[in-house]
Amino acid sequence: MRPHPFIYEINSWVWLGELARREGRPIDLGGVPDRDWDAIAALGFDAVWLMGVWERSPAGIAVALDNPALVESFGRALPDYRAEDVVGSPYCVRSYVVDAQLGGNEGLAAARDALAARGLGVILDFVPNHVAPDHKWTEAHPEYFVTGSDDDLAGDPGSFTRIGSRVLANGRDPYFPAWPDVVQLDAFSPALRGAVVETLRDVAGRCDGVRCDMAMLMLSDVFERTWGDRAAPRPPEEYWDAVIPAVTADHPDFVFLAEAYWDLEWTLQQHGFRFCYDKRLYDRLVHEGGDEVRGHLSGDVAYQERLVRFVENHDEPRAAATFPGDKARAAAVATLTQTGARLVHEGQLEGRTVQLPVFLGRRPDEPPDAELRAFYGRLLEALSDDVFRDGSWRLAEARGWPGDERWRSLVAWTWEGASRWLVVVNLADATAAGLVSVPWDDVRGREWRLADTTNAVDLVRAGDDLRDGLYVELRPWRFHLFHLTPLEDTDAEAA
Repeated sequence: MRPHPFIYEINSWVWLGELARREGRPIDLGGVPDRDWDAIAALGFDAVWLMGVWERSPAGIAVALDNPALVESFGRALPDYRAEDVVGSPYCVRSYVVDAQLGGNEGLAAARDALAARGLGVILDFVPNHVAPDHKWTEAHPEYFVTGSDDDLAGDPGSFTRIGSRVLANGRDPYFPAWPDVVQLDAFSPALRGAVVETLRDVAGRCDGVRCDMAMLMLSDVFERTWGDRAAPRPPEEYWDAVIPAVTADHPDFVFLAEAYWDLEWTLQQHGFRFCYDKRLYDRLVHEGGDEVRGHLSGDVAYQERLVRFVENHDEPRAAATFPGDKARAAAVATLTQTGARLVHEGQLEGRTVQLPVFLGRRPDEPPDAELRAFYGRLLEALSDDVFRDGSWRLAEARGWPGDERWRSLVAWTWEGASRWLVVVNLADATAAGLVSVPWDDVRGREWRLADTTNAVDLVRAGDDLRDGLYVELRPWRFHLFHLTPLEDTDAEAA
């Protein structure tokens, strides 16, 4: 996978269902029309995350339908919801075999071939913390699980469940009530670690990487804080140190991507993850401003290059419902032009506003936002330049004048490789103005063309101004995405 990939997340069950209704026939992963794969490839993505392909759990579906809070959420998201729309959580995995409804392992293989022919990789899910109550391990390998007693079940039925003759703990994290549809794996169990390695070796033969759900829950400190002496004795080796090298030894290009929170991204990177969610950037774009975002981006570049930037995914509210008006465009530019991996959620480009519970296999119809779709088309066209995948990113300096604080809303960064780009974003609801300096000394002594096709702006500026401080003034939530070319080069091309 390229150093700074663009990843497209698809809710596989929902998306395939919509294709089937459009085509008037059943469609699984092996039968996706070529034009639909072509459309994704044309947007410039490097990989597709096929979210939720593994076999769903009938036991998990029953638990969901018996949960009033979940059922209420289904009706809010899908007003004409029916019981048959509940297909089960993709994170309540019964087995790491592709669900028959989605075409089985053969369908996945065909989809992977189709995407590879278009230059795209495939990312799938892996859920390290828990499995479905009807997973084969619950009967065959109780040593893989955190267990309880009859007294635990009687005293806290929301946190324990009976499976056969045993009481197992429901999956959880340390800050929230247990998830009732899954059972907790024991990160400290040597036998479990061996089974996980074998499972992931098999998965690695069928895709190019995995997004590991709630990956930080398996860190020893977190797991011990959550489970205490209910778990097996704490081993000297971290879970991910035991798992990731054993898998990548056979599949050296396989990518581990972590869903990560609680400021544990750097820790997970040290334990082998190529990329980790950057939830902090998302939260700062939602709630804070230029100073906070600039401070966040000033961290070590080697760390920044291994983060996943997003304005939405299946766990977060839809960006069109979170970021009003021009703020949505500013946030999109501020994430999709960063270093690291960039994640786009299917439906984001069209401005969908309904966050669908992952248990549902159908979503409501929503009219596309043509203006937002056109904006994303322009943005992705600009980002088709390979420098955004293979180049070098640097935070640029922004500053102002004594007594004038308007510059603080400006955040800027550059890309350099076979081409050069300067990105400046105003992260405030007031006009921002200040000086922005590119980090390149060799721009001096020449004139440069600054072309921003996303905003139809074309300027010529002296290189000394670019280095010493280019005056930038932007209205609320506006941005510049400048492609920098020496003027003599553009004149030669015109001639």
